[in-house]
Amino acid sequence: MEYGSGSPGDLHHHHDGSSDSQRRKKRYHRHTANQIQRLESMFKECPHPDEKQRMQLSRELGLAPRQIKFWFQNRRTQMKAQHERADNSALRQENDKIRCENIAIREALKNVICPSCGGPPINDDCYFDEQKLRLENAQLKEELDRVSSIAAKYIGRPISQLPPVQPIHISSLDLSMGSFASQGLGGPSLDLDLLPGSSSSMPNVPPFQPACLSDMDKSLMSDIASNAMEEMIRLLQTNEPLWMKGPDGRDVLDLDTYERMFPKANGHMKNPNVHVEASRDSGVVIMNGLTLVDMFMDPNKWMELFPTVVTIARTIEVISSGMMGGHSGCLELMYEELQVLSPLVSTREFYFLRYCQQIEQGLWAIVDVSYDFPQDNQFAPQFRSHRLPSGVFIQDLPNGYSKVTWIEHVEVEDKTPVHRLYRNMIYSGIAFGAQRWLTTLQRMCERIACLMVTSNSTRDLGGVIPSPEGKRSMMKLAQRMVTNFCASISASAGHRWTTLSGSGMNEIGVRVTVHKSTDPGQPNGVVLSAATTIWLPIPPQTVFNFFKDEKKRPQWDVLSNGNAVQEVAHIANGAHPGNCISVLRAFNTSQNNMLILQESCVDSSGSLVVYCPVDLPAINIAMSGEDPSYIPLLPSGFTISPDGQGEQDGGGASSSTSSGRVMGGSGGSLITVAFQILVSSLPSAKLNFESVTTVNSLIGNTVQQIKAALNCPSS
Repeated sequence: MEYGSGSPGDLHHHHDGSSDSQRRKKRYHRHTANQIQRLESMFKECPHPDEKQRMQLSRELGLAPRQIKFWFQNRRTQMKAQHERADNSALRQENDKIRCENIAIREALKNVICPSCGGPPINDDCYFDEQKLRLENAQLKEELDRVSSIAAKYIGRPISQLPPVQPIHISSLDLSMGSFASQGLGGPSLDLDLLPGSSSSMPNVPPFQPACLSDMDKSLMSDIASNAMEEMIRLLQTNEPLWMKGPDGRDVLDLDTYERMFPKANGHMKNPNVHVEASRDSGVVIMNGLTLVDMFMDPNKWMELFPTVVTIARTIEVISSGMMGGHSGCLELMYEELQVLSPLVSTREFYFLRYCQQIEQGLWAIVDVSYDFPQDNQFAPQFRSHRLPSGVFIQDLPNGYSKVTWIEHVEVEDKTPVHRLYRNMIYSGIAFGAQRWLTTLQRMCERIACLMVTSNSTRDLGGVIPSPEGKRSMMKLAQRMVTNFCASISASAGHRWTTLSGSGMNEIGVRVTVHKSTDPGQPNGVVLSAATTIWLPIPPQTVFNFFKDEKKRPQWDVLSNGNAVQEVAHIANGAHPGNCISVLRAFNTSQNNMLILQESCVDSSGSLVVYCPVDLPAINIAMSGEDPSYIPLLPSGFTISPDGQGEQDGGGASSSTSSGRVMGGSGGSLITVAFQILVSSLPSAKLNFESVTTVNSLIGNTVQQIKAALNCPSS
């Protein structure tokens, strides 16, 4: 029987024979503080009072004997539940501890060597014998049975047996690219095995099988999500001393205060390779709250909203769907991979719970928190990126705007040491911090708002794109181009980059990767992607202006042969003039039917200039408003980021619109130069050395021309 929530002193259920109408009028009776205090003190002395004691209490407190009886009944039920919860938690920790010991013993067994010969031991080692493992496993199973029986009381039915461990099948094709790194690049032919069918617009995704979650797993996930939501709301509502202002005006988490406010029962093991990043930012975006929530809870829309940050997002399992068809109460187990736009920076992978709750009318909270799978699970990551409670508050504002407050809080174990060029950017929190997420969100919401506007502005379009449908089709084509470009330079698991040495331009060298393209939105065949990153002692905004100015294009575009270009169409994508789509035509060229589609994006976290040759018939298809998804694109371009050295005016938490947040800072710039080239239209073709040499010199010449045009030393 359920006796209601809260303290048993707060509520009293009528169990007499009163009519329904009386019950509706006076269903609950709240006891006074004195009554509760007297009842509590009596409960400590005697949890099971007899009828005489109940009558005495009834006279003392002016309550009916039945009220006294039911209060004690409720209190005993509550105490029992508390004890069971504590037992459950203790057993779960004990279970985890034994599991960890078991894994440690298994690992130690793998590495055992014979002290005399250095080889594997032939005789039984007394420290790591099979008998000990059998005992450990028996003890582990016993603990698991105890925990399961306790958990079964909560769920009301037996816990299903844990699913068998799914073996991870590694395709031999995936491993074949290992030959790329080991082969010498000096021969006449590079006999490379290509990554099959992995389009660069969709890197290889981990082999997701259903998570096979038991009821106990789902119950545990619900608890984790609820606790994370409580923590995130406190993080959002508390200021100093929990959040301090950094030298650049941004909110930075004080870790000592955090640990005092939120003590963790089993803090993650201290590892010298693990560092913590925590940041908070808020601003106004041009999108209503309900639409934002819908985009956050759908992994495909989430990827579209953050093409420069999120390379992959998947829902592994919906743990609970929202109430009444909405998103409030929705809990999903998800996977995502995040990137910085350079192959020099490892991507970050998270398996996490995303939980959405409507706090009140027009106010939403969405929390993300990592879910730690057991080490032998297919989802257990090799390197740990652990998301502590992070997420957003979305508050509706008038006229379709929302105020968004964003918190990022992660522990990251670096797969490889962070490249020296990106060290400041990563460790200062610029690379994956709340400010980057929020400024990207503001810029993308402006872009979506421009997509929705139906009125034609002749200033924007120059009369070339006649209809709102044509404008939308061109914007979709450009969005796909940017998404494809971002995926092509990702350091994702789907790309195996090889560094070409001896490029003569810098010690970083050019990184190349190849894949077979079968995507309808890409040319069919073998595609070679190549990229390098350089540092220039010039502010990012200056570098962006240089690439954005079509009059200066002949100074860096080695494929234009010095020919000038003219902008023949222009679509604004936001309030900042740098956020736009252009169609460019080269003068004095034999290829009159070839145009250049270009999109530029800029905000305080960095900028992009992405371009792609598109023939005239294809541009006409898009401009007429037809579906542009089959127009083949192979984009190249530049990404420009602050180097993290001079972030004094990097746009802190006080800025509220992306038009007011453009790359600042007095530091230098990190520029990634990337090209994609169709090596052969035959998917079965092998990559030859000539193609690699061509792309190597193409990037080398482009870098030299950029440095010369910006008066930077060439070495």
